[in-house]
Amino acid sequence: MKSHMLLLKLILEESGIRCCTSTTNDFKTVVRRVKAEGESFLTISLPGFCDDLQKGLANGRVASTDFVGYAKTGCLPRFLSGFTRQIFDTKTGMLLDEPSIEAIHSLRQITLLYGKVNLPCSDARTKAAFDKFVECEQQVRKYDALRDESDLSEFTRIASILFGDIFSTIDRKIYDGDIVPKHGPGKTADKLDGNAKYNQTVWTERLEYYFPHMENLFPSVSHFLDGPDVQLLEPGAETPVKVVAVPKTLKTPRIIAIEPTCMQYMQQGLMELIVEGIESSDSLSSFIGFTDQIPNQKMACEGSLKGELATLDLSEASDRVSNQLVRALCRPWVHLYNGLDATRSRKADVPGVGVLRLAKYASMGSALCFPIEAMVFTTLVFMGICKERSIPFTRDLLKEFKGKVRVYGDDIIVPVEYVHSVVSVLQDFGLVVNTSKSFWTGKFRESCGKEYYDGSDVSIVRCRRMLPTQRRHVLEMVSAASFRNQLYFAGYWKTCQFLDEMIGKLIPFPLTEVTSPGLGRHSFLPPQGERECPDLQRPLVRAAVVSGQSPPSKLEGSGALLKYFLKRGEQPFADGNHLERAGRPQAVNIKLRWVPVR
Repeated sequence: MKSHMLLLKLILEESGIRCCTSTTNDFKTVVRRVKAEGESFLTISLPGFCDDLQKGLANGRVASTDFVGYAKTGCLPRFLSGFTRQIFDTKTGMLLDEPSIEAIHSLRQITLLYGKVNLPCSDARTKAAFDKFVECEQQVRKYDALRDESDLSEFTRIASILFGDIFSTIDRKIYDGDIVPKHGPGKTADKLDGNAKYNQTVWTERLEYYFPHMENLFPSVSHFLDGPDVQLLEPGAETPVKVVAVPKTLKTPRIIAIEPTCMQYMQQGLMELIVEGIESSDSLSSFIGFTDQIPNQKMACEGSLKGELATLDLSEASDRVSNQLVRALCRPWVHLYNGLDATRSRKADVPGVGVLRLAKYASMGSALCFPIEAMVFTTLVFMGICKERSIPFTRDLLKEFKGKVRVYGDDIIVPVEYVHSVVSVLQDFGLVVNTSKSFWTGKFRESCGKEYYDGSDVSIVRCRRMLPTQRRHVLEMVSAASFRNQLYFAGYWKTCQFLDEMIGKLIPFPLTEVTSPGLGRHSFLPPQGERECPDLQRPLVRAAVVSGQSPPSKLEGSGALLKYFLKRGEQPFADGNHLERAGRPQAVNIKLRWVPVR
């Protein structure tokens, strides 16, 4: 904790120099609050300070209910007042005509530094997150019961215009049996890891009708006839998804659901077709993104500068997408409709609750969660736009809104003039707009990890893990090196000197280019080699290299042949030992080697 306090002190000092203000008393406040509240002040309370700052930027003034828990002078808290006075008027709390962009950036950097550090939540907060999962499920059922059939019909009509061509193609592929499944790298509910997934012997009756196990679990008919018996589970006997908590912030963990192997296997095949279909579409690729966040970020910048685009963020977005809504999404395409239903897990095993039947389509963990929710949100956005203008949705309307509407996961961008109608429709369909992270007034916008004020980038660098104290803290070492390099290019050079000394005591930490395989310091200055490679005549430096080996997972016979047939592309497997080892490394190590500087 001592090193983290010193790190924050340096960030405070450098930010103060940038904004021509003293931060001595601010750090004294931090020390006092940390002593009284513990690390939660850094990870929860300070990010809450930033929420009030951003609310003030959006509303154009600071309210009396903002910055609770801090002594005030006038309308502003005394804590960090050297920065806030450069943004808001002390007496009235009104946003200044020309607030300091540097002060806004510095405040965000200071208060959000530890907002997403990777630490486990308390048992109480984890239990509250599971309770929220169950509560969310109950709310999905509530909205399903209240939803009018006319709204579902309109939803289906708009979705058909948007995605009809893609859905027709996938519908035909399902009918023809042309879906190529795929195993993901993650864990599964039935605990099959690595190459063992290619020898799975459990299937479901629901999958069997559209995705027969003979065609998907075996490389040929002869292998099917000579192979092991496959257990076909009836709907009531299916393995439920395993609901688990993974670190997100100290305030609340992220809740995900681990899918059974057979479900994830076929979900990956359908997901691939949906993503490829949308990203290759001349019209839809402008409105939905899956792999490239830059268009969203550019639109957020434009929205902050011109004020014409709003950025919306949804809370528990995945868990609030109703299966009823997904059925309406693809209702006219019977094979796709049933294919999505067959690959959807119907039950979840929630710690402390037991197994419950799901009304949501899927939680994070399903390969189809991300593309399906994006299509649902896009459809609802255009429902809101058409509702505001009292016109029916047509293909011609898409051309008008190119560059004005975009969806990436639960990050949504819409024109400001339609924001209230869009928010109303989203809420009518059971979704919750996170007002603390949604912006349509003022000049602050955020989307896909980038934040802007009046066209200026005020994005910050976050400390994602605890700082390392020993060489064996590999993940912390990698995170610290990345954190240091991001801070360098953000201009926090004094803080970088502290990190250079700290990391340099544990491993060699030479100057390298970004492309070097070793952990190194990135700089505006060109790196110099310590010696020359005798074979390739290129400069080398001695640096730490992270290495990890996949666990033993031998695969042969039918499973090995199936893995070959499921391989994407014409290139051979990158790992020549993929039939001997597979899966994510259970541990990673640091080794010192001579590596090229670039």
